Amino acid sequence: MNELGLSVPFWILVLIWMARTVWLVFICTILAWLGIRALDALTPHIPHRQRIGESPVATGLFIAGFFILAGLVIHGAITAPTVVGGPIVSYFFDFRRLGLLALSFLVSLLIGIALFYLVDKLTPKIPFGSIEREPVAVGIHVFGYLIFFGLILHAALTTPL
Repeated sequence: MNELGLSVPFWILVLIWMARTVWLVFICTILAWLGIRALDALTPHIPHRQRIGESPVATGLFIAGFFILAGLVIHGAITAPTVVGGPIVSYFFDFRRLGLLALSFLVSLLIGIALFYLVDKLTPKIPFGSIEREPVAVGIHVFGYLIFFGLILHAALTTPL
């Protein structure tokens, strides 16, 4: 069984499709972790984990943001375009798709960061750094950030080549 196609039983195709979905979710998990590390690097004056842990509401917002991120990533992985009929190895390790995923994520992250700093500069009377004082504000900030990651990963996964 070197190639996928009509000669392969349907249940094997489903198992391979499920394994590919898990593989894409794993790759996106690594990208999301890198994105969270980027958030830590961009806002070193805000101890996100400590402040979120101080409030049950902030913790709930973090968990909700995580589930939305996970749902968007899983949906994107399941609905990602694919070609059935080629070698199994290229089905999992489609370097064009993986490269597009990484590049789309990186470009979207950089655009998001640039827009964040632009809005911060254009609204000087709204001190973005003041969220550090309130755990719920930090939770809402991270909640939005997780949804942002989910959306850009979903878009990268479902982009047709």
